[in-house]
Amino acid sequence: MKRNSAEEIFNDITGTIKEKTKDIERTVNEYTSKMPLRPFMDVFEDDEHITVVTDLPGVKQKDIKIDISENTMEITALFNEETEVEDKTFVRKERKYGKVNRTVSLPAKIKIDEASAKFENGVLTVTLPKLEMKQSFEVKVE
Repeated sequence: MKRNSAEEIFNDITGTIKEKTKDIERTVNEYTSKMPLRPFMDVFEDDEHITVVTDLPGVKQKDIKIDISENTMEITALFNEETEVEDKTFVRKERKYGKVNRTVSLPAKIKIDEASAKFENGVLTVTLPKLEMKQSFEVKVE
């Protein structure tokens, strides 16, 4: 008898935990679904260039806009929902659609007219030649 009672208590606790976990997951999903999209971005430089690599999976090349000034770059992309789902109920819907925007301050001034960009496999790579290349030289101490 004690075993059945302990099993019932254990099953009740387990059921409550599963139920509360689903409630928490639903609340987090509702909260994050309202947050604006923000694409992941890496910015790195060498002596001659600044390179900005941005993940834009699911975006078409024609839906990307890049605005550059001599010390900032702004990327705007449109994620379009392509699939129409009729007579179906979503069990889970996490993919987001809409417009994303990301502005980055550049670590050096650039030559705007020599900037280049390529988009391949959902990754946008923008190469920005620096206006002034860093040069170093050794000064002799006398």
